[in-house]
Amino acid sequence: MEDTILIIGACGQIGTELTERLREVYGGKNIIASDIREGNDEMMAAGPFEIVDATNKEQILEVIEKYNVNQVYLMAAMLSATAEKYPLKGWDLNMTSLLAVLELAKDKHIEKVYWPSSMAVFGNTSPKMNTPQKTVMEPSTVYGISKVAGEHWCNYYHNKYGVDVRSIRYPGIISWKTLPGGGTTDYAVDIYFEALKNKNFECFLGENTRLPMMYMKDAIDATIQIMQANSDQIKIRTSYNLGAISFTPKEIANEIKKYVPDFSISYKPDFRQDIADTWPQIIDDSQARKDWGWKHEFDLASMTNDIISNLKKSKEYSL
Repeated sequence: MEDTILIIGACGQIGTELTERLREVYGGKNIIASDIREGNDEMMAAGPFEIVDATNKEQILEVIEKYNVNQVYLMAAMLSATAEKYPLKGWDLNMTSLLAVLELAKDKHIEKVYWPSSMAVFGNTSPKMNTPQKTVMEPSTVYGISKVAGEHWCNYYHNKYGVDVRSIRYPGIISWKTLPGGGTTDYAVDIYFEALKNKNFECFLGENTRLPMMYMKDAIDATIQIMQANSDQIKIRTSYNLGAISFTPKEIANEIKKYVPDFSISYKPDFRQDIADTWPQIIDDSQARKDWGWKHEFDLASMTNDIISNLKKSKEYSL
């Protein structure tokens, strides 16, 4: 049977690039993008697109039946910093959307579900260095609370109803193609744009705040890889730790200065610092590497080179 995939939240930071990559892999007609609003011109032209409220189970089912969808990637979410401003809205979006899709899978409308978790599941009581796959998870944010709950719902639906649901705990995701969506690690995206455009950047985290990060290309590869793995390779049905690189604002600024020598950075920590202080510094993702062969490609140097090389092709950011 040919895979037909519905992406819910296709216009978000990860969803945009995931949609593009999946259409390259499976063909444009087999990837149905959806969101609460229309996507960019490229997304709308490259394949089917539907307006879908991620919390509306009936709307989702209509699209599934219309296109004979057998896989759903649920990428819609309210991220950490934004959800702290609107906690009940964040909880509602993050949990109602997941339960709607899990119910549809339970009732055999779809065969396979992808749902992203996050390092936000960890908190002050979790080990900061080499944070293990299984450890204490006492998150301090609405986003983290919703992700911990979501992981256990995924595990419950798998164990009780046989739902084939797969998940990754993303670290901070860095991309040059899509603007950030309200996450605590988003400074590591903004900094590249500001360095090339204005040659200075005010960071909302302290200079030595080390956090796990990942280049978008690696994140997309991992997402597709876990979904393409045989079911018996997926040993964990809560969510897999995923890591790649860890760095501080000071370290990323120093890497950027190799390309923009007169770039300067200043620091003005805000409420996002309190969030970042509860998160891991380095994540142990050995289980993902063992079970389904996860391996990252980009380190800080190669990621910076790739981002700046691509941004320089735009007149807006050329030096």
